[in-house]
Amino acid sequence: MDYVRSIWRTPDRDIVLVCLAVGATSVSYGAISVASGLPFWFPMVMGALVLAGSSEFLFVGIVGAGGSPIAAALAGLLVNARHMPYGLALPDVLGHGWRRWLGVHLMNDESVVFALTRKDPTRSYWTCGVGVLLCWPLGALLGAGVGSAVHDPNVFGLDAMFPAAILALILPSLRDAGARRPALLGAVIALACVPVLPAGLPMLASLAALAFLPLLTRRLPAATDEQQPGHGPGTESEDDRMGAAETVVSGEWRQA
Repeated sequence: MDYVRSIWRTPDRDIVLVCLAVGATSVSYGAISVASGLPFWFPMVMGALVLAGSSEFLFVGIVGAGGSPIAAALAGLLVNARHMPYGLALPDVLGHGWRRWLGVHLMNDESVVFALTRKDPTRSYWTCGVGVLLCWPLGALLGAGVGSAVHDPNVFGLDAMFPAAILALILPSLRDAGARRPALLGAVIALACVPVLPAGLPMLASLAALAFLPLLTRRLPAATDEQQPGHGPGTESEDDRMGAAETVVSGEWRQA
């Protein structure tokens, strides 16, 4: 609960902006849900209980197109399979006991990005997680209220705010070639899968880039002292000569 109180005392500007972007995206989600024939209360309840935007959009899209709710739920679980490596990367941040269960529920792309890129990963994770928990269902409720008036919410471009916010967060990390190469490969895989896979699955397919991580991050071995100039066999550095001279002088002083 200390992390919840710290949100109001010292809010992080970047986290606040991302949470507002998430809330704006959820307006589109709520409007699409109601336009697809789902009840008014459905997007808000699902937003609070599932708290996973990509799987919720996928669920609503499949059900709205006449698909089975069971198939939609299984597709959502498949999309959320990316949370498995998330959990493995953040064991200390999630804590123990009841706090771990709550932390797992708050896990989303935004909170994980902040945890991996900030100096205080625990506070950043919980601050963003709680912020998304508040903004996403409330935005969905607002979207459900205007869903009957706006037939195509995507004309406002709200769906673009989510990927734009994530891209802005990871740009500083892409300065490192070791992170940039697998990220670019994952982006290429995702773009190639967009025409053939349902929404949400191309992002999951991009994780295949991790299989090439050892090749993409391989670097030439650093030169050892023996390989560096002036340290080969038969060579003597200036420091070595000075040390030898000091030894001779000290030996002569003791003999005197």
